[in-house]
Amino acid sequence: MKKEIGFTLVELMIVIGIIGILSSIALPAYLDYAMATKRATAQSDLMKLSLFFERRYTENNSYLIPNGGTDPVSTAVCATAGGCVADIDPSFSHDNYNYSYVTTPTSTSFSFQATPQGKQANDKCGTMTISETGATTSSGTGTKCWR
Repeated sequence: MKKEIGFTLVELMIVIGIIGILSSIALPAYLDYAMATKRATAQSDLMKLSLFFERRYTENNSYLIPNGGTDPVSTAVCATAGGCVADIDPSFSHDNYNYSYVTTPTSTSFSFQATPQGKQANDKCGTMTISETGATTSSGTGTKCWR
């Protein structure tokens, strides 16, 4: 008797079905994880911007630049992704969020926002903001967006 080696078509189809089911569960979970990671990076960037302004307030008793100096965080530079922070911290260089002021800063207040763009545009948390009081908000439908 000769012993045959190999797989039957039925066995192969079962394996393909199992792989399909596993990938249909794993892929969305991975994509959610990737979005959450990019969101956490944007939150970190907003915190860095907030700390920069708090340090400025401690030194000058104002959130505005003293003596008419050039502000490294300006509305004009905020028009591009990651543009707000080029002069503050060069690590703010990813293209998933666009950083900008919510309103023009005053001597006693500021508010920054991170607007998702590109692949991150469908993020459930939407635009995230932080103010001088440390208050954080998000415009999306997601819960617990800020951690």
